[in-house]
Amino acid sequence: MSFFEVKGYTKEFDDVQVLKGIDLQINKGEAITIIGSSGSGKTTLLRCINFLETPDNGEMFVDGEEIYNSKLANEYTDEQLRKKRLNFGLVFQSFNLFPQYNVIDNITLAPKMLLEDKVKALKKELRKQGKKFFERKALVKEFINKQKEEIEKDGLALIEKIGLTEKIKSYPCELSGGQCQRVAIARALALKPKILCFDEPTSALDPELTGEVLKVIRALKEEDRTMIIVTHEMGFAKHVSDKVIFMADGVIEEAGTPEEIFDNPKSEKLKSFLSNVDNKEGA
Repeated sequence: MSFFEVKGYTKEFDDVQVLKGIDLQINKGEAITIIGSSGSGKTTLLRCINFLETPDNGEMFVDGEEIYNSKLANEYTDEQLRKKRLNFGLVFQSFNLFPQYNVIDNITLAPKMLLEDKVKALKKELRKQGKKFFERKALVKEFINKQKEEIEKDGLALIEKIGLTEKIKSYPCELSGGQCQRVAIARALALKPKILCFDEPTSALDPELTGEVLKVIRALKEEDRTMIIVTHEMGFAKHVSDKVIFMADGVIEEAGTPEEIFDNPKSEKLKSFLSNVDNKEGA
């Protein structure tokens, strides 16, 4: 079995079938890009993978574990869904940073929130072990301090990775669009997801800011991270992808290596799509 696998995903909105039976496999460390015209279903697929939408039918597996099964969807608790989402990190096209928090706080907020669940589990375990109140209190305090120290350390390392050490205390309103998107990438990485997803990560950026974000994604590719990238940047898709998926009318119309997709397309729909892209870029 592949590291990541989707089987038979369908999704309908107001009697319009947006996904019509998607099967997708990704090996560990692969970067795949999903391309296609607006309305082809690529963003809906990404949202279904990340549990922002619920597929009507289908299954999903990560590292051999069943993460979603439409037949069991009504049985999942909120806590189970929250844990399932942690397999994925999602970078939105519109950044979605919290304006009231600076760079380091934006990046470390989610891990600190998850710490509350770990603390509850620790308290429960200590009670089970028969630890006395003051001993439990001391052990919990030590655990919290150690965890917060690790979270801050990881956050600082991520800020260095994205090249924004000098902006650690800056707020989103003080950053460029490219810098905001780099912070959004670091925030997604902070939860240490198994799969990192991008939804048009450069579409909200001016052309001169696009390069700095793509540079960060290329660096992540060199670390052999498993990534799913919905993009309109054909040059980027061609040079960073292990596999390119072309979607049209809710199905995977064609899939292959970048060379197969861009240099030797077989589907008439793909040929037409690439021709339109070339015409727009040449205009």
